[in-house]
Amino acid sequence: MPKVEVTPLRSWDDLFPGWERFGKPNAKESKDSTKWGNRVISNLLYYQTNYFILAVAIFLVVGLLNPQAMFTSMAIVAAIFLGVVCASESRAMISNFKRENPVAFLIAVIFFNFFLISVLGSILVFMLAISLPLALILAHASFRLRNVKNKVEFTAECVGLKRSPMGIILETLEQLEENIQKPQKNSEKKKK
Repeated sequence: MPKVEVTPLRSWDDLFPGWERFGKPNAKESKDSTKWGNRVISNLLYYQTNYFILAVAIFLVVGLLNPQAMFTSMAIVAAIFLGVVCASESRAMISNFKRENPVAFLIAVIFFNFFLISVLGSILVFMLAISLPLALILAHASFRLRNVKNKVEFTAECVGLKRSPMGIILETLEQLEENIQKPQKNSEKKKK
């Protein structure tokens, strides 16, 4: 098994090369989410260090503005995440739901977090510190077109030649394996 490597920090010109390297997923891709999913996962793997720095920067700015609410919301989110991971590994029904409906599962976890944090009065901190970086990362990963280096990085991670922190997270969420299997299933269907 390869050693876990942190990907290098990508340059600003690579992260934001110009509007010509951004594009919305077209109608064909929205019907078949495999291409869009591959684009998102590929960008998550390729730009993971940049995304991590963006999330930490926003997290620190919001945390410095309201440290008590930040700590409360951070503890609640960590507890919920650990609870969901433990529950999904030990219960087949939750694991199957997570695998079959990843978007619905994510929305359910987000709403559960939202409910708990709103009860404690830390909703603004949650929205800014957690949701804003996730929204920015998802938007960039969705609209940034892939390049050759990006595709090579994605393939190396999927095949197992390389391991990265984002690859481990995607494996844990069962998204990396699923995106490998979808194109294989689609190509098998086309052959029949």
